[in-house]
Amino acid sequence: MNNYKSGEYLNQGYYKSFQPSEINRSWQLDNMEIIQMLSKADRQLGRLDMYSNYVNIDLYIRMHIAKEATQSSKIEGTQTNMEEAFLRKEEIGIEKRDDWEEVQNYISAMNEAVKLLHSLPFSSRLIKQTHKILLQGVRGKNKLPGEYRSSQNWIGGATLNDAAFVPPVHTSINDLMSDLEKFANDEINPLPDLIKIAIIHYQFETIHPFLDGNGRVGRLLITLYLVNKRLLKQPILYLSDFFENHRQLYYDNLMQARTNNNINQWLKFFLTGVIETAKKGVATFDGILQLQKQLESKVQTLRNRSGDAKIIIDYLYTQPIIDISKVEVLIGKSNVTSYKLISDLEKLEILTEISGAQRNRLFVFKDYLALFKTDQS
Repeated sequence: MNNYKSGEYLNQGYYKSFQPSEINRSWQLDNMEIIQMLSKADRQLGRLDMYSNYVNIDLYIRMHIAKEATQSSKIEGTQTNMEEAFLRKEEIGIEKRDDWEEVQNYISAMNEAVKLLHSLPFSSRLIKQTHKILLQGVRGKNKLPGEYRSSQNWIGGATLNDAAFVPPVHTSINDLMSDLEKFANDEINPLPDLIKIAIIHYQFETIHPFLDGNGRVGRLLITLYLVNKRLLKQPILYLSDFFENHRQLYYDNLMQARTNNNINQWLKFFLTGVIETAKKGVATFDGILQLQKQLESKVQTLRNRSGDAKIIIDYLYTQPIIDISKVEVLIGKSNVTSYKLISDLEKLEILTEISGAQRNRLFVFKDYLALFKTDQS
């Protein structure tokens, strides 16, 4: 890693673009600090993945993806929070609907990409399909969804002249992405998978192959790669929260690798993110198990309504906001009975009313949602 050369700046007339070096080559990991951090990251990731064997992960995947969607989109300036991510479009204020739709697209893109991994390798085809879903019908819909760019883009600044960073020219994107794909699937030159995805993320953000949505796709690829390489059985580790909390360091470390060939500092930052995020993931699952025990005791006090209450709570683990009409459908009972059940769950402080309306009231599973919101403002 110490001999790493990130690339070179090429004169394009009135601006210079950065042409990254190819990454599908032999790498030598010889930094002891990184090796030690890699060991910690692997250990924490293993602890997190262990929960796939002991809890019904499928119940909680939606919450993890919703948190990732809101945090990844927040980095790009979108202001939808987790509660709003679970509301219907008509329940969102008109001025926030564009942001809400971007978050919904992110959730759809992640879900679809995980399914595609069963039939597609980690590849340009997978990346393009994910990008297509991400930009469908939202603000970037006119920026070639699902296609690599055919013109120059830039990062920061109003024009190419004052840009903070200018990615490579569009004519080299296919070759660079082909190189990235080969590196991702290379089994001949061994390199730990966490190091590989750190390099892949750096390279993807440097190439910036799309006109829009590069940041979100690049962060989404981290989780996809970990699932594809079976470091995780389920998509339950997302780094966007860490990147958002350390946004300037995230950008600075990417630039340090480009301008000073300092890939080691980027790897340390990335591995720190994996370690911290995996630890928080473990704490979240511990919190879920504790909450489940508390709720079991509370629900038993409802006696003849405890069965219906359990049905509602199981649903709330996947969709933490509910209304009366949904309760009626879930338990198959009258409006009056459903209202009584909601009232009981409010008294037990399992549900909290959030709409302030007289009709079409909304109730949130607050304690559960709080487990995923510890780092959100």
